[in-house]
Amino acid sequence: MYTLDVIVPFFNEEVFLKESVGRLLKTSIHTNIYLVDNNSDDNSPEIAKKLSKDREDVHYVKTPEVSGKGFGIQTVMPYLKSSHVVIHDADLEYFPEDIIEMFDLAKQNQKSLILGSRFIGSKIRQNIYLRTFIANRVMSLFFSLVNFYRISDVASCYKLMPVEFLKNIDLKEKGFSIEIELLSKFLKFNRSVLEVPISYEGRSYADGKKIKATDGLQYLFNTIKYRFIN
Repeated sequence: MYTLDVIVPFFNEEVFLKESVGRLLKTSIHTNIYLVDNNSDDNSPEIAKKLSKDREDVHYVKTPEVSGKGFGIQTVMPYLKSSHVVIHDADLEYFPEDIIEMFDLAKQNQKSLILGSRFIGSKIRQNIYLRTFIANRVMSLFFSLVNFYRISDVASCYKLMPVEFLKNIDLKEKGFSIEIELLSKFLKFNRSVLEVPISYEGRSYADGKKIKATDGLQYLFNTIKYRFIN
């Protein structure tokens, strides 16, 4: 009755993509994995295509234009077939073993959004940039105050949610601010976000980290925008 699709958006992740997907495959938690290529210009599309060719449960999807993470999620939405879906970034910052615990909780709370939080519990975390850590805490506090609902980690990649919800909303954000839009619109769909502690190993900008200070400002703006506009 409960099955899980995994969306893996990527752009120029030739160094990490194969290992990242390999981590997912080892958990055997998924029904389908969708590798969503945002028109990469390195070797990552070839890596994704080979993974798709070698396994029936891995699918390669290419966005029609270079845009961002949010647009990649929008592109793959029509393909989703499972009861639930989770987003997994193609870098190695997150650990798919945590998805198992998240999915177990989702089965008991099928209408809830399960959020993997890097700020609760005692799992191992490595944060390279103090400014990023502080910014995430500030953004989460601001979101919680605006929405009258406590969220400890709004910028977390790991959001596991019912496919029913995702297919019945009109997503607009094409970049990283999709994280704020998803949480904001889910609280209007069902005011139930359950948090699970997850592990985290932040990567450096030299290793390809893409989120920037301007994205943080967009998070704050969109917290207000989607609180009052659907």
